[in-house]
Amino acid sequence: MRELGTGTPDLVGTVEGGVAVLTMSRPERRNALSPQMLTALAEQLVAVEADPEVGCVVLTGAGKAFCAGGDVKRFAAAGEEPVRPSFEERLTRQREGHRRTALKLYELRKPTIAMINGAAAGAGFSLALACDLRYAADSAVLTTAFAKVGLAGDYGGTWFLTRLVGTAKARELYYFSDRIGAAQAERLGIVNGVFEADKLREQVLDLARRLATGPAVAYRYMKENLNRAVTGSLAETLDIEAVHHQRTFDTDDHREAAAAFVDKREPRFTGR
Repeated sequence: MRELGTGTPDLVGTVEGGVAVLTMSRPERRNALSPQMLTALAEQLVAVEADPEVGCVVLTGAGKAFCAGGDVKRFAAAGEEPVRPSFEERLTRQREGHRRTALKLYELRKPTIAMINGAAAGAGFSLALACDLRYAADSAVLTTAFAKVGLAGDYGGTWFLTRLVGTAKARELYYFSDRIGAAQAERLGIVNGVFEADKLREQVLDLARRLATGPAVAYRYMKENLNRAVTGSLAETLDIEAVHHQRTFDTDDHREAAAAFVDKREPRFTGR
């Protein structure tokens, strides 16, 4: 196992078996987001995307929570400060934070998995939604939470959730901000699977290793196809699929997979 230097105890990173695990680590605050955590997460997403030893990225939380979202206690204290940053300063900072974390997770050129080991709320829920896949412990609870603290919502949750569950259900989950259990989240299509809490890490890392040893170039193009399918027309999707399909025909991974099919053996992908 190789440890990643995140520069802060609020985020712990490791790489093993081709899988980078980024752990939000403020368990005493249920891993509520801090400026240090968000900065480190943004930096590490760039680093692991460029790391040739990493084929899949897993985002999770330390202790019994995934991420409680924004640190409401810090918000309350900020409201009492005699000098507060201007609206424009705060807006610029948040827009940059959105792009460097939620957007980066969505567009990262490698598969991403949210391993939801406990409560995922507010912006923490949004970051989980930004990942390609989500797997939850059977004890996990999820909530948009924003209405409970009088906020509109951030980190792309409205965009991601609307596409997963539809407009009406997304509005319900935002307006009421009720907590839903892992089983209900699976029925709604928010999470891909639910595992017993004590087996979650083992099961998710098994899936992550499968992705990490798969055809990396094909995954990269596949992810771009799927992302474009969300907002593009059918004609545009067909065109980009054709480009990417032809590009993958020229990869070593495709030639190896075709040979393995003929030889009736498992392919050994190299990511080229």
